[in-house]
Amino acid sequence: MYDELLEMIESNKLRPVKQILVEMHESDIAEILEHIENPASLVKVFKLLPKDMGAQVFSYVDTDIQEKLITALSSSELGPIIEEMYIDDAVDLVEEMPANMVEKILRASTPETRSTINKFLKYEDSTAGSIMTPEFVDVKDSMSVGDSIKRVKKLAENVETINVVYVTDGARVIKGVVSIRDLILANDNKKISDIMNDNVIYAETDTDQEEIARMFSEYDFLAMPIVDKEKRLVGIVTVDDVIDVIEEEASEDISVMAGVTPNEKPYLKTSVFRIWLNRFPWLMLLMISATFTGLIISKNETLLNNGIFGILLTSCIPMIMDTGGNAGGQASATIVRGIALGDVEFRDLFKVMLKEFLVSLLVGLSLAVVCFGKILLVDGVIFGTEGVKVGSAAIIASAMFFTIVIAKIVGCSLPLIAKKLKFDPAVMASPFITTIVDILSLLVYCFLATTFLM
Repeated sequence: MYDELLEMIESNKLRPVKQILVEMHESDIAEILEHIENPASLVKVFKLLPKDMGAQVFSYVDTDIQEKLITALSSSELGPIIEEMYIDDAVDLVEEMPANMVEKILRASTPETRSTINKFLKYEDSTAGSIMTPEFVDVKDSMSVGDSIKRVKKLAENVETINVVYVTDGARVIKGVVSIRDLILANDNKKISDIMNDNVIYAETDTDQEEIARMFSEYDFLAMPIVDKEKRLVGIVTVDDVIDVIEEEASEDISVMAGVTPNEKPYLKTSVFRIWLNRFPWLMLLMISATFTGLIISKNETLLNNGIFGILLTSCIPMIMDTGGNAGGQASATIVRGIALGDVEFRDLFKVMLKEFLVSLLVGLSLAVVCFGKILLVDGVIFGTEGVKVGSAAIIASAMFFTIVIAKIVGCSLPLIAKKLKFDPAVMASPFITTIVDILSLLVYCFLATTFLM
């Protein structure tokens, strides 16, 4: 279907193209626009869309397509599109565009829309205020059900959702909520205050967007009211915005855990220089921190150069370090996920450390037994029975055991400590924990070998 449409567009058969497009979903149309390489054809196809559909499609396309359209459209053509967009989408657009584009967008907007956009831009990034929309249905607690239904019908066309109607008093302080179902089923003469649910769950404008996403998950919301410091209703966050937040936060956590600076652009649209800039500082930092492992090895040069026995010890260093790093990574990934879902808080630190300690005992003991057998059987064949003795195998297996215990404790505690100190817990995941565990495991390994085998 897409290929046929693209061929029709290239052949300039715009009338049948329009007939097909108006029957499609806006997100599918956006995908088609992103495959049109000719800027002139892109603008022609976009202009075929009805005004309300064009605004929705404009919200779905990538920023580079938006930029091309803003450049090509006149202010009189751009203005109606901005006015048809929901305010939160218009704010996102202004935040993502370069300064010259922002000037054109604001110039094409009405004074009311311009004022609203500027007000929303004052909220800090990644807060409820920055992702909420002021377009919602609210009624006064003193109104009758009949008058409230009339108000819902009047406002319904210009708001994102009418599933929930918010109840406020004369000062716009939120007092309750009422579902559209309860509103329709109630007697027209009843007061809203008699049928509303006054147990309202809301968030403030400065609430972190991750906390908003967690609340949506916990309470199965489709929308959540947002209030200011005086508890006055100023907007709502809808589930579509929360889905974007979840995707954004997950991408950010995955990037940080992999030692990469988060990047909002898709991979194929990110320049090589930007990818280098995102990765190089982390790798340099980890490379410098790994210097400590080199210093530990140099410090124990006599031990590691002790004939066949030294070769055996040296050959087991990667096994000890890698296993410890992976064990710490397992614990940290589990805790970072728990923090993101709200299952684990800093107050649970000692409970978490106790549980991971018990887990580490079982895992460490199991791996130590396997390590002991592996050294006697496999390394014994490679180095001969003179180089591999029961004592040296026991020391290496013991080092494995203690490394696992240390790695699990470090891996589970650092993300929680980072959260308490207002850092991103994901930063303390794989890259840093692996480096820390490498250093500690080498210290334990060399200490045991020096103490019992030298």
